[in-house]
Amino acid sequence: EEGKSCLVLSMKLADDVGSDLIAANDPDADRLAIAERDLNTKQWKVFNGNEIGSLLGWWSLQYYKDKCPGADLSNCYMLASTVSSKMLKTMSRVEGFNFEETLTGFKWMGNRSVELMNEGKEVLFAFEEAIGFMFSPAVLDKDGVSASAHLATMASYLKLKEGISLSEKLDQLYKIYGYHYSITSYYLCYEPEKIVRIFERIRNWEGTSAQYPPFILEGKYKISGIRDLTTGIDTSQPDGKSTLPTSKSSQMITFTLDNDTIVTLRTSGTEPKIKYYAEYCAKPEER
Repeated sequence: EEGKSCLVLSMKLADDVGSDLIAANDPDADRLAIAERDLNTKQWKVFNGNEIGSLLGWWSLQYYKDKCPGADLSNCYMLASTVSSKMLKTMSRVEGFNFEETLTGFKWMGNRSVELMNEGKEVLFAFEEAIGFMFSPAVLDKDGVSASAHLATMASYLKLKEGISLSEKLDQLYKIYGYHYSITSYYLCYEPEKIVRIFERIRNWEGTSAQYPPFILEGKYKISGIRDLTTGIDTSQPDGKSTLPTSKSSQMITFTLDNDTIVTLRTSGTEPKIKYYAEYCAKPEER
């Protein structure tokens, strides 16, 4: 999650033995990181969680189609946490399967998967941007072991059958479904009271009660929708109320801009951080 530093030794070994792909698990093996060497530049690309989720989501759909030819995709579901990429949501509109968002954490995706399976639905895949992946419901949690196995299978398939790399496949997906570009990071803040004041200022912009910012960058981009999971507000819903669970003990606000960008600000439940997640979701014709 923290960049290339943890993969330096893996890259050195891969260079020494001539490997073009690295798959890495964390100590308890519930997360998966991958890196691929560009055959032209010889430079390593470390994929972020949203990119891996897009690739494994596509692969889970192909896997299901091959296993169950002619199956009704309207009975199939993929899930992602609400701060993760909307790529699977975009794919679902084209391919005909269902997509659902949950709160962050695999307890939400795992529990929702159980509910769907009890209704006779097929759960194909779930992921969160923090390199956590659930490929099929064999393990109802993020599982880096099965994810690495499926990743290796996909990479081998693409190399042997299509003669392309993971990066090239990702580019193909962007051309079909639209380019999705995300930036995620955080600010450290060790004063809980200050964090609350920051979010309350956003909710009372310009000193006006219950008035969120109408735009960013001095009016360049209009904010067309706001979902506040601390207060339960969602302006995109007919009744103005969020369909996701809310909690007054944590801070989380999502802004939808009129240029197809989505930005979420939230606090960490375990660390002194204000996290931000921004994604631009282009349409296929936007190059």
